[in-house]
Amino acid sequence: MSVVSGVIFDVDGVLVDSYVAHFESWKQLGERHGFGQTEEQFARTFGRTSHEILADLGLGLTNDEMTRLSDEKEAIFRAIISTGFPVMPGAVPLIDSLAEDGFRLAVGSSGPPENVALTLAELGRGSLFRAAVTGADVTRGKPDPEVFLRAAERLELPPESCAVIEDAAPGISAAKRAGMAAIGLVSRGRTSQELAAADHVVHHLAELTPSSIRSLITHISARAD
Repeated sequence: MSVVSGVIFDVDGVLVDSYVAHFESWKQLGERHGFGQTEEQFARTFGRTSHEILADLGLGLTNDEMTRLSDEKEAIFRAIISTGFPVMPGAVPLIDSLAEDGFRLAVGSSGPPENVALTLAELGRGSLFRAAVTGADVTRGKPDPEVFLRAAERLELPPESCAVIEDAAPGISAAKRAGMAAIGLVSRGRTSQELAAADHVVHHLAELTPSSIRSLITHISARAD
């Protein structure tokens, strides 16, 4: 009997090409509330939670104010991508091929559950995912491995049987700290150098196949032993 493997997808920059929409939503939020954020600042924090980003902006906000602004920012983001959902090229074919090959699939995102639900609904593949772990499910964001370890638990798989597809350095670090194979996807706003710590780096999801991912999991697991 073949060994069951799992793939955990990050959402932003992996399943949805959300870089532009997130930057635009931050600009709109800043215009409404009188603060700015350069693209350099945005690129450096892309992939973190909105609450964490607001805290780092040094605006002197209370926790309740940051929560309110974070919710507002994510609502703006969802409104933007709902008008023309920017699915990542190759995402749907990869999901389909992995599911057909027997992989257990999950998402592991720092984003709110509403963003993840919208993404899975727009992809039309929600039924193929056994688990979805969002920022609401964890107390520690990436690079802490909590999000991916929770996803593995929900897939009922050991971490060493899982691969993570990520587009950001903190996510790659989280995957490796979880003991999983880390695949770096060079998406918009990223460079291959930023993802150099990954076990394997690709520039397009079409470069990945069930066979190549399973081989990577096997290789990383054997190396850890």
